[in-house]
Amino acid sequence: MSKPAKKIIKEIKVDLSKCNGCRACEKACAVFHAIPKYSSFNPARSRIKVVIDERNDQWVPIRASGFTAAECSGRNNYVIEGKEYSTCAFCPASCPSRDWFKEPDSGLPLKCDMCEDVPPLEEPMCVQMCARDCLTYSEKEVEVGEEEVVRGEMEMGVASLIKKYGAEAVKNAVNRATKR
Repeated sequence: MSKPAKKIIKEIKVDLSKCNGCRACEKACAVFHAIPKYSSFNPARSRIKVVIDERNDQWVPIRASGFTAAECSGRNNYVIEGKEYSTCAFCPASCPSRDWFKEPDSGLPLKCDMCEDVPPLEEPMCVQMCARDCLTYSEKEVEVGEEEVVRGEMEMGVASLIKKYGAEAVKNAVNRATKR
């Protein structure tokens, strides 16, 4: 009998009471994901955004999560004490209705990759640069079923390109790019 498969779950926890909106996490993430790494600062490359919750006068770091191909059907606007809020404001998804969490050169969706690198970092850059310890990193090992298959970034990116441009156009673009 084989041992159950295990995987490491990486998690960044947020303590909103400690965040002062300095955006050091955004800057560190953007510089880490520059091409080449650490060569420039483009906020659009960041996989974390710090937004203000004006109703509660609180800063909220939001990490990029999965891509959604369709706009959310539940977007609503609320007016509370004279201020208008959108349910979209604190959503971590990359979607067609806004420019958050999209790669600036290709338009492909971004997702937090926990700053995976070779050799691996002890903690993602946003956690390392958070001087107030608002962000904390943890790992835990969990058992997974054999049927669980995780698509990688490349598969998600290619699938997104195929959906947008068609398989033939993507194939031709790859052929052109590899002939250079």
